[in-house]
Amino acid sequence: MGNDKLTYAETGINIDDTDAVKQNMAKSLQTNNSRVLNSLGAFASLYDFKFPEYDHPVLVMKTEEPGSKQKLAFQHGRVRSICYDMINHLINDIIVMGAKPLAVQDAIISGAVDKETISEIVDAVSAACKEQDCVLTGGETSIQPGVLEKGSYILTSSIVGIVDKSKIIDGSAIRKGDVIVAVASNGVHTNGYTLVRAIMDKHPEVLNQRVGDESFLDAIMKPHLCYYKPLRDLFGMDGLHGMAHITGGGIEGNLNRVIPEHLNALIDLSRIDILPLFQIIRNMGNVDEQDMLRTFNMGVGLVLVVDSEIAQSVMEHVAAFGLKSYVIGEIVEGNKRVVYQQELQWY
Repeated sequence: MGNDKLTYAETGINIDDTDAVKQNMAKSLQTNNSRVLNSLGAFASLYDFKFPEYDHPVLVMKTEEPGSKQKLAFQHGRVRSICYDMINHLINDIIVMGAKPLAVQDAIISGAVDKETISEIVDAVSAACKEQDCVLTGGETSIQPGVLEKGSYILTSSIVGIVDKSKIIDGSAIRKGDVIVAVASNGVHTNGYTLVRAIMDKHPEVLNQRVGDESFLDAIMKPHLCYYKPLRDLFGMDGLHGMAHITGGGIEGNLNRVIPEHLNALIDLSRIDILPLFQIIRNMGNVDEQDMLRTFNMGVGLVLVVDSEIAQSVMEHVAAFGLKSYVIGEIVEGNKRVVYQQELQWY
């Protein structure tokens, strides 16, 4: 027993391999952003937070992960796409408060050192950030053999954004008579994948389905849309009173988070433009309509609550970025509820 020796490498972690991963990360984290004051290798990231153009700068912070969609992504070789899912979802969660995204920190937890995959993840996360005018400043890579199986990954990330205190969009300005504008999603985004995977397991023939000119797999793995660039020029506009990112819980479970106590949101379900993908999910899984509404975005990725006088100009602005938007409801007196009217039009 005394002669039995163990090394860190024999237990599943080779320091030389992890150092090689860090060298690859350094390339992906290179940036010309002058606010980033140091590089990979320091114990923590330094970010210059001097913003003279803001009268009262407020930090907006959020942590997010891409849910069980990441399991499908690694199973089907969609590593880069799941990184875009994570970052785009994360950014959407802060822009609904009127925030500008600044910097992201990520965490990659893996069962083994896979230099190529980990390097690709970091590179994709960094690229997704740059596309939305923010920066990946660093993060954590944790190799946990015995906790996760080899080839298994868990991803998460946190963001810091900024908004002037006087321009925070929190729903408090919503008033009776405002209209509710839906901005289209491009698919399932990042919520409801536990149900999607259950349908795939029970009905593997669903993979033979076509969604328009796409395969079912391509349709469900399409990266989560980011709404920052189409919406950023609307921030601070008079009449933009509230926004909600439609994720788990559907329209009801997310819009009610910004509705004031004395008001209700009336949603006309017959106006929702249901994406064909959701029709396939409902039919193949025999999913109850109410469960569909609670689980998925149904084709509505984000909603804006605006003064009726600016609704048309807002929709024209969004259309200039190639996104469909349309009115699905209005604000009435009530008790902080989202009330569905009419019926979904499936065909």
